[in-house]
Amino acid sequence: MAFASHCGISMNVDMIAVNVGQEADWGDAKNWADQVSGRRHEQTLRALFNEELGAVIQIRRADREAVFTVLRNLGLSAYSHVIAKPNTTGRIEIWRDAKNIFAEPRETLQKMWANTSYQIARLRDNPACADSEFSLLGQVTDKGMTPTLSFDSAVDVAAPFINQNSRPKIAILREQGVNSHVEMAYAINWAGFDSYDVHMSDLLSGKAKLTDFRGLIACGGFSYGDVLGAGEGWAKTILFNSQLRDQFSSFFHREESFALGVCNGCQMMSNLSEMIPGAQAWPKFTRNQSEQYEARLVMAEVMESPSIFTQGMAGSQLPIAIAHGEGFANFSQQGSLEQLQQRGLEVMRFVDHQGNPTEIYPMNPNGSPNGLTGLTTPDGRFTVMMPHPERVFRAVQMSWCPPEWLNTPDGASPWMRLFRNARRWAN
Repeated sequence: MAFASHCGISMNVDMIAVNVGQEADWGDAKNWADQVSGRRHEQTLRALFNEELGAVIQIRRADREAVFTVLRNLGLSAYSHVIAKPNTTGRIEIWRDAKNIFAEPRETLQKMWANTSYQIARLRDNPACADSEFSLLGQVTDKGMTPTLSFDSAVDVAAPFINQNSRPKIAILREQGVNSHVEMAYAINWAGFDSYDVHMSDLLSGKAKLTDFRGLIACGGFSYGDVLGAGEGWAKTILFNSQLRDQFSSFFHREESFALGVCNGCQMMSNLSEMIPGAQAWPKFTRNQSEQYEARLVMAEVMESPSIFTQGMAGSQLPIAIAHGEGFANFSQQGSLEQLQQRGLEVMRFVDHQGNPTEIYPMNPNGSPNGLTGLTTPDGRFTVMMPHPERVFRAVQMSWCPPEWLNTPDGASPWMRLFRNARRWAN
């Protein structure tokens, strides 16, 4: 818990040998130490080295008696002990007999604890990335994720402007192996669209046609298990089939259409850039520089761009889920970073905990230049991104978020703004 929180703790190992009903307060260590007989040390060792399941919970001091009352009522008092409290020294301290018998900086012990995994990672992965992640453990001044918002996430920007009697039809497009389509459909419906599950086989058979939809969203996942390249096999299903190629080309050239590609869908749409108006500078997405599949919560900044999805969000830096093995924006194979920058078509980039665009692993999990991880077209109708906004459109979906995000009127996270922006545009 201390390692994950990057904080110091003071532990009293003798406390676990004392029944909850007997002890009064962690600070009264000297009092109870004088009262307990010499077998206290034996009880401590028995408690520390046993094979029973246990749990550690952190509570406020003000809630302590209420928690203990519940434990007593459940008959668990003999097995419940106050063992530690946070400190401001940044050290891991162990107390016994009311004396401090051990104290080391948290970062020193965390590096010792993580060293085995680090050495394995250096052999298995890109050693430079392993070194980068390991070195971050020693940055005691790192405050961790610090989100900033440039808009009021509690406000539904679409609500005052949309025709409530109209729900544009959106194709939630997927291929064999693709996932996250259910989350995407939920977010799109919540934003005021009607979502339809459209598999590529539906388009091939004629069961569904893109002419029936105002927009499409190519979802994340592993089309064909990425055996044919990340999103590339999915794209070639379209490029090598004249009927599908014509259908997608017509869709992209309709003035009222729009599309979003996420993760595997981002990779797929980047391979279709030749038929998407204004997308010719998009890169190809190839294997992460870490040489591994990455699944993390990272910080991303929304950039100023014409994307219909990110209007009013520029400057916001927010935690977002990523899950990909091939997210490196590779301009050596396709596209032009210079053109994207000159035309203002960068939508999103990874940032470090100080809010700076970064190529440092793991804050940039794939190593893309300048942290670039989202792109759009000059008219903003077509946007692609590697992170998964559909996995964090509700605050409770996030593995961590500022507590106030959990208290919005409808429970939406700031990322819900993406989908509501699209609904406002499609009115």
